[in-house]
Amino acid sequence: MQKSLENQAVLWRLRVAIDAPLAVNFDYLAPADTTPSDVGLRVVVPFGSGRRVGLILAVLPLSGDGTAADAPAADQLKPAESILRDLPPMPADWISLCLFAASYYQAAPGEALLQAIPTGLRKPDPVKRRALKAVSKAEHEAPMQPALTAGQTAVLDDLLPRLNGYSANLLFGITGSGKTEVYLRLIEAVLAQGKQVLLLVPEINLTPLLEARVTQRFPHVPVVSLHSEVTEAARARHFAAALTGEAHIVIGTRLAVFTPMPKLGLIIIDEEHDPAYKQLEGMRYHARDLAVWRAHQVGVPVVLGSATPSPESWANVQSGRYQRLDLPERAHADAVLPAMTLLDTRRMTLDEGLSAQLLEELAQGLAAKEQSLLFINRRGYAPVLTCTACGWVSNCRRCAAHRVVHSLDRTLRCHHCGDTSPIPRQCPDCGNADLRPLGRGTQRVEESLRKHFPQARILRVDRDVATTRKQWEVLEAQIRSQDVDILVGTQMLAKGHDFPALTRVCVVGADAGLFAADWRAPERLFAQLMQVAGRAGRADRPGRVIVQTEHPDHALYQCLLRHDTPAFLDLELTARQQAGFPPYAAQAIVRAEAKQIDNVLDFLQRIRGLVPQEQHPEVFIYDPVPMRMVRLAGRERAQLLLESPSRIALQNFLNQWLPMISAGRGMTRGHAPGGVRWGVEVDPLEC
Repeated sequence: MQKSLENQAVLWRLRVAIDAPLAVNFDYLAPADTTPSDVGLRVVVPFGSGRRVGLILAVLPLSGDGTAADAPAADQLKPAESILRDLPPMPADWISLCLFAASYYQAAPGEALLQAIPTGLRKPDPVKRRALKAVSKAEHEAPMQPALTAGQTAVLDDLLPRLNGYSANLLFGITGSGKTEVYLRLIEAVLAQGKQVLLLVPEINLTPLLEARVTQRFPHVPVVSLHSEVTEAARARHFAAALTGEAHIVIGTRLAVFTPMPKLGLIIIDEEHDPAYKQLEGMRYHARDLAVWRAHQVGVPVVLGSATPSPESWANVQSGRYQRLDLPERAHADAVLPAMTLLDTRRMTLDEGLSAQLLEELAQGLAAKEQSLLFINRRGYAPVLTCTACGWVSNCRRCAAHRVVHSLDRTLRCHHCGDTSPIPRQCPDCGNADLRPLGRGTQRVEESLRKHFPQARILRVDRDVATTRKQWEVLEAQIRSQDVDILVGTQMLAKGHDFPALTRVCVVGADAGLFAADWRAPERLFAQLMQVAGRAGRADRPGRVIVQTEHPDHALYQCLLRHDTPAFLDLELTARQQAGFPPYAAQAIVRAEAKQIDNVLDFLQRIRGLVPQEQHPEVFIYDPVPMRMVRLAGRERAQLLLESPSRIALQNFLNQWLPMISAGRGMTRGHAPGGVRWGVEVDPLEC
């Protein structure tokens, strides 16, 4: 009895993480019903002039006089309003994951923790929040499992015995090799152990088919999805279902890597090479890398699947960090890799960018009643509009970019800031009425094909016609029902889709990626071409891929011709090692912007010298330079690149340097004199 009274007399304070760009947490007086087991619960607290929902990181004794270190007196603290107990506490491993992400990517801990929680669970007033609903289950029976290929059997024989501990596995399977079936067999084994599975995909439009296959295979298993097109209320329910263990399978895009799953048994990362796994706002994390760290942290296997692995993952295979598992043959018994053809267009006369040979291929597809895809990774009608008299071009009024011609709604549109205006009837500078579009995009190619094949059913698929998941599902159903003869599409059609009637893929405009300023451009181009080529001939009909190019002898195209992804990756890694680029170096970048470029460059030059170079000899800081697109949305931009052969050395430098930039406030982005806004990114994909 005496011990119980003593416990009741203890006064507590809460250490609370708040969604704010500050590298500190905040202490509050605890409510009367607080116990030490409340760590991980959400709490409503006063913050500034309003109220916020924070996360309890610690329940600490309250010092009455404030003499104890790190223990302020009671009269120095604001009281917390209430602890939200509608959900179980966030697991300790989830908190560790978020704090690691904040530390590595140089973000505020409160931002990492709270932004990983759905908006609906971050509202201060619980009365307005909808009650969480149970996860629905399908009622149909599971279908028969398909027979495994020899390659699938070998992969599963290797993986299944290793499901009870950490391992990182690169599943390198050619397009159409049946990687999804391997995922499903692994999921089945993990579910049999009573554990949960996290399945990550890079883009929303890849989720419908995958969700359908998973729910069809496991009709009585609760499956939830987490991505930006899930409604706020549904995302809160799905997040809660994962946290309570009710949801056994979670399918989601990059933010789903932060889903709390107390019984996590397996992480699968489909299309692991895809740059969409990199977050480009706020805390700029890479979901693939965090997923691998999380798997190691909780001791579960992680499977990274791709037909075109990233150079970083390939290097991890070479160093022994990842185990490589191969699926070298297509899963369909009669399917073979498509025949590749390079059309040398240097001496050809092109009609709207299309050669006679390419048009003949499309005609043959029509005659055989097969589907064809013409791939051009540029939407709109034409990249630029120009005046034939004075040379005026349709530059964006707010960016260092051209506004793209969109013919259907007769607008000029910037694809960077969204600035839009009607297509002028005459030149704004000289009044000349002869304005001509230069170059071509999906709309112009579609228009040209309709002239060549008026009887064909042609469908354009790009971000202009499929802005939501529902719109994409309508288009996909149209393709699958074979109501389309010729597809004209961008990278939306390049990966993850299985269209059995599609036999021909024709590629135009690919050469631009060979000589881009971005040193990652060849990697992206090769992956894109291999992925789009993989859409052809996935069933019993042989496939053909025709690539128009003016550089047929380029090493990238030669590897493509042989379907030789390992050779390309070895060439790419050799070039990067010689240049000292990642993965053989670690990088961070500070980007800044203001209305005047001089203010931006002055700021970057000043912060460059805050730490003497001799204190960190392993870190090299380049001179500040304007970004490739120097003006975006009316603001001038520049950057400062940091590089080191040691990831640890770079992190140590950032930990010392960033507080100096923010005047000791521990901010990793913010404002500076001259109207400058700045932020830091670790492991940038674009430099």
